[in-house]
Amino acid sequence: MAHNEAVDVVLVGAGIMSATLAVLLKELDPAIKLEVVELMDSGAAESSNPWNNAGTGHAGLCELNYTPQAADGAVDIKKAVLINTQFEVSKQFWSYLTKKGTFGSCKSFISPVPHLSFVQGDSGVSFLKERFKVLSKHHAFNDMEYTEDKATMAEWMPLMMPGRDPGETLAATRVINGTDVNFGALTNQLLKHLTSAPDAQVKYCKRVTGLKRSNGGWTVSIKDVNSGNTREVDAKFVFLGAGGAALPLLQASGIEESKGFGGFPISGQWLRCDNPEVVKHHQSKVYSQAAVGSPPMSVPHLDTRVVEGKKSLLFGPYAGFTTKFLKHGSFMDLPMSVRAGNIGPMLAVAKNNMDLTKYLVSEVMQSMEQRLDSLRRFYPEAKAEDWRLEVAGQRVQIIKKDPKKGGILQFGTELVAAKDGSLAALLGASPGASVTVSIMLELIEKCFPNQAKGEWAGKLAEIFPAREKVLETDAALYRKINTQNNVALELVEASSETESYA
Repeated sequence: MAHNEAVDVVLVGAGIMSATLAVLLKELDPAIKLEVVELMDSGAAESSNPWNNAGTGHAGLCELNYTPQAADGAVDIKKAVLINTQFEVSKQFWSYLTKKGTFGSCKSFISPVPHLSFVQGDSGVSFLKERFKVLSKHHAFNDMEYTEDKATMAEWMPLMMPGRDPGETLAATRVINGTDVNFGALTNQLLKHLTSAPDAQVKYCKRVTGLKRSNGGWTVSIKDVNSGNTREVDAKFVFLGAGGAALPLLQASGIEESKGFGGFPISGQWLRCDNPEVVKHHQSKVYSQAAVGSPPMSVPHLDTRVVEGKKSLLFGPYAGFTTKFLKHGSFMDLPMSVRAGNIGPMLAVAKNNMDLTKYLVSEVMQSMEQRLDSLRRFYPEAKAEDWRLEVAGQRVQIIKKDPKKGGILQFGTELVAAKDGSLAALLGASPGASVTVSIMLELIEKCFPNQAKGEWAGKLAEIFPAREKVLETDAALYRKINTQNNVALELVEASSETESYA
């Protein structure tokens, strides 16, 4: 009988998560042997594709759902600060690779685009003013500007102000040094960089059909979707980074830590404008507040996107519901994910989230005219002929056990790892891509603890001179690292002063 192929690491899915982890592991241990397995015929075909996500370098600068307001009016900035420092960690990794000289141009995937928050009505203005007051005291948000002046807003958002009721109550904040990130281009650049090294392969049109324990690691069954041929690979470590498909693969592993997890798929759509005459008047990402009862991922925003050097505008997202876990998946994905261990949490979530279900159904049923009405809240003079519908990627939100409610629906991401560190999966969605590097560093510390503290420690310190916790508290170091990153990624000129980067 033929022996199975053997590698150190198998990574399932050729998106931003697997690409980042694979390159990071190869930097830490150039001798490591790894294989990335992808179902589609190219990398970044699902959630990492630039038209399947907002492309925001999530840094907590404009996303209002990262700064919740309590009943007493207090605004909690902890999550915004964490996401901001995590994005700086991502930028450190990209800067390190760019400085190597063999990675390619950073301009293909990251562009400077201001980040704005925009609110309407007295309660919105009151919230934004309090948010600005608290956030701008933190060194990561020192350069945030606030205005209620409509002439200033017309300079910041020239597309959004004409045609408004002059008596409308409005406010906005702006941070000049925001970014737009093409995670598809970044993913494919990472994969190209990875495969230029020895013992690193990316194999497309391959489906993982089985995972079983063997010799302290895993035997991974892989089927070629074109020929139907199957092969088995023995791996010491397996990473399931296949977006929505990570949940069924995690369930197939049978690890104790997978018990009780379920998935709630939410689809999305955007309105897209490629008309250069419209696009040139909106050079920013503008986020507002989500409608009451809508999920956090449906926070409306009007975004400049830069894809392959061309600028477009995206507005949305318009949420929806489908039982697929991937955009190119099967309608059987959700029913096939039901298990004895997760049916309780899934039923509890269904019962406790009827408002969300109704909201998703209502979003699906919207006409184009109704979608344009939502856009006109941002851009009153929007013309139907300038906009078309673009189907976004699938987001599978996490359902997990809860001692009080039976089950809860969790927005965000969660790393699930086997006790012995031989397998890990990433579940969930936003702000995933922007904070990928922090998540993968957490995975390395959890699944490769001895190496992380031992032979890899020096290299980790070289790539990441400052991690999240110290960036949160050390203002001078934050400014230094932020400026170094922005210069390396060509977001500012090398001669820029620390305080005046743009």
